[in-house]
Amino acid sequence: MAQDLKDLIRNIPDFPVEGILFRDITTLLKDGEGWRKAVDALYEQYKDAKIDKVVSIEARGFLLGGVLAYKLGCGTVPLRKPGKLPWDKVSESYDLEYGSATIEMHKDAIEKGDRVLIVDDLLATGGTARAAARLVEKAGGEIVAVAFLIGLTELEGAKLLDNYEVFTVINY
Repeated sequence: MAQDLKDLIRNIPDFPVEGILFRDITTLLKDGEGWRKAVDALYEQYKDAKIDKVVSIEARGFLLGGVLAYKLGCGTVPLRKPGKLPWDKVSESYDLEYGSATIEMHKDAIEKGDRVLIVDDLLATGGTARAAARLVEKAGGEIVAVAFLIGLTELEGAKLLDNYEVFTVINY
């Protein structure tokens, strides 16, 4: 199945900066069967994990996180870029493969003891997911796992997440 999904992902060289090979999932998203297989792979992994909230990271993570939360029957929490959330928030800064960034979450999005699954489309260096984990833990949430559609194994992002279960559907 992973190879079938890989065949639906477009590779774009030198995006967003020179030297980066961007894994474009929009070609997977437009394929109904492929999209269903991708979401189902994540669902099957966590359907019995008693997840209270799926935390997803802007922007492509929202696509996976929302559908997955629906299938799991739990809440969903968006992590956004600064200035996008309208209520009291907490923030965390982190390093990217090609720069740095900050993500924010509403202070009341996670309740103490919530069992949380963090979801994003791609694991590269792990900085974004680690920042998400820090936000969840600051709020008192328990991270069940951090899950991705794609993992770029050569960048060893899972090393930054070694305190958590990490799951990827597809690896490059």
